[in-house]
Amino acid sequence: MSANEYRTPGEVLGWASEYVAGPGTYVWHEKVYASVVGLLRLTPAATNVEDQRPTIEVTREKERGAVPEPGTVVTAKITKLLPRQAAASIVCVGPRAVRDKFTGIIRQQDVRATEIDKVDMHTSFRPGDIVRAEVISLGDSRAYYLSTAKNELGVVSATSDAAAMVPVSWQEMQCPITGQREPRKVAKVM
Repeated sequence: MSANEYRTPGEVLGWASEYVAGPGTYVWHEKVYASVVGLLRLTPAATNVEDQRPTIEVTREKERGAVPEPGTVVTAKITKLLPRQAAASIVCVGPRAVRDKFTGIIRQQDVRATEIDKVDMHTSFRPGDIVRAEVISLGDSRAYYLSTAKNELGVVSATSDAAAMVPVSWQEMQCPITGQREPRKVAKVM
């Protein structure tokens, strides 16, 4: 057996009398087994310990998180508002969380399907809002272009100074404690 070989769960790696079971392994009936898919690694015992058996472990390769693609629905947090666009940090692609940082841009013309010229970014979103949006293109090197131009896309969660807000129409959310209403491009959650 040599190190740097791929191993799969349930594969016998050796005898427990010859190796110390490390991460990604387990001992059963005096044998050491792999518990994950990954590379086999042998680590020699330290010179100042009684047990001189090498440690055997199976290390996983770095798992890849979800990556936004055109046509997928993402969940994002609005981070910055400008007069013609909103910047957002993508946190989920479909139901899967992202591992890497992805930035999205919602342009003024992509907020809703009708009356595009009348869209005001400050009445559609606020920093901190959680939105559902569709990836429409890969955009430039810094950000994906996102759209909320469908009924089921838009703000799904917003907060006021007092509490989490609830939708009262497709263009307004209300604080249940203070009764204060704020304009938003609200998603019709199904």
